[in-house]
Amino acid sequence: MTTLNDLTLAQARDGLKAKDFSAVELAQAHIGAIAAARSLNAYLLETPERALEMAAVADTKIAAGEARPLEGLPLGIKDLFCTHGVTTTAGSKILETFQPHYESAVSHNLWRDGAVMLGKLNLDEFAMGSSNETSAYGSVISPWRRTGSDAPLVPGGSSGGSAAAVAARLCLGATATDTGGSIRQPAAFTGTVGIKPTYGRCSRWGTVAFASSLDQAGPIARTVRDCAILLASMAGPDARDTTCADLAVPDFEAAVSRGVKGLTIGIPKEYRVEGMPAEIQALWDQGADWLRAAGATIREISLPHTKLALPAYYIVAPAEASSNLARYDGVRYGLRVPGRDIAEMYEKTRAAGFGREVKRRIMIGTYVLSAGYYDAYYVRAQKIRTLIKRDFEEAYAAGVDAILTPATPSAAFGIGEKASADPVEMYLNDVFTVTVNMAGLPGIAVPAGLDAQGLPLGLQLIGRPFDEETLFATAQVIEEAAGRTVLPPAWWA
Repeated sequence: MTTLNDLTLAQARDGLKAKDFSAVELAQAHIGAIAAARSLNAYLLETPERALEMAAVADTKIAAGEARPLEGLPLGIKDLFCTHGVTTTAGSKILETFQPHYESAVSHNLWRDGAVMLGKLNLDEFAMGSSNETSAYGSVISPWRRTGSDAPLVPGGSSGGSAAAVAARLCLGATATDTGGSIRQPAAFTGTVGIKPTYGRCSRWGTVAFASSLDQAGPIARTVRDCAILLASMAGPDARDTTCADLAVPDFEAAVSRGVKGLTIGIPKEYRVEGMPAEIQALWDQGADWLRAAGATIREISLPHTKLALPAYYIVAPAEASSNLARYDGVRYGLRVPGRDIAEMYEKTRAAGFGREVKRRIMIGTYVLSAGYYDAYYVRAQKIRTLIKRDFEEAYAAGVDAILTPATPSAAFGIGEKASADPVEMYLNDVFTVTVNMAGLPGIAVPAGLDAQGLPLGLQLIGRPFDEETLFATAQVIEEAAGRTVLPPAWWA
């Protein structure tokens, strides 16, 4: 028997429309599931009273025939999106008591369309991480386990709380952000779907900044269709964000069933990295076969500057983080640790408020922006970024409609396996995803199978700027060919 929190977002929407159940009943089912799953640490803050209030309003709207696109659908919000009157921490002690007096553009759009807020989701501190182990409030535990093992696994990061909550059926969908892969990597690790839209498709207004030229909001959900439904509400022009594109939002859901007949899919040879596991290569080949069988043409392409993307990203992103996080000084809001003078207050506040990974990236960023190193590091990284973008432009100009790659170099790893010894090993988790952010392109991760230990593996599709529709259509073909991933039973309840 299917319980209410086992439904996909699209199924729940249709069930509410048919009055098979009420929005309050749907919210209650998720509130109960969240309470039973606190050991996963996916939610930093639960808002059950607000959820039930919003659900009651949704039931009234549905009864009056005035249902909005997301009416009554319960969602989780990554704790990087400012929510009016609800604590927003960005996973950091320095914002432990911060309650915004405004709503982020993305969450505002969701409430405008009738969605219900279940709470705020855990994340790597200031979105800096690939495993959700840098959160000041503890690691998120993936709902997945290796076959025959109870060892806790990471859900990926930085949107690990979002991915884990969706995979554990603790919300129908979740907001997330992606600076170097933080939507696509956790989606791949948890058997869910995640799309990072084109830079500028969603407003960044009211979203706590990590690296402003790379950050982009997007959804994580259980199916390609669910992601299309959510992105249609999250996206849209916003005059408050000068980087937000003044473009109409397409009907993403209609594009899901479009198919791939006549499309050309590129396979970049540079993504065949040394040491790639055989099962990742086999999955990639299988994905190409599925698209070929559905009518697409598969073509090998070259993206020659791919090998430079990761080192360039880890110069650009920390540099922008160093600038953005300078505002956390104990003066205006957030944590304040008194000192003998203002300089000592700054030092003590940041020492107490920022975690180890955030401090590491601030120091790297400050170094590469400093006199004598700016030209040697930051300027060169920006030049490489231009070359990466040009590689993609040339591929699309040659007739490629989308590009197929692995989403991650492996399945999920255990908590503590990579976090302590060498940070570079952790950074390598972004090897397949950072190019998309550096070029400002849309990318989607879709589940495509399981590894030998029973853990999810995902494929990534990269599209032309503002052509998320082709990504949804292509991802749907993979989802149908692979079969929807069966999410793990609730061992945590």
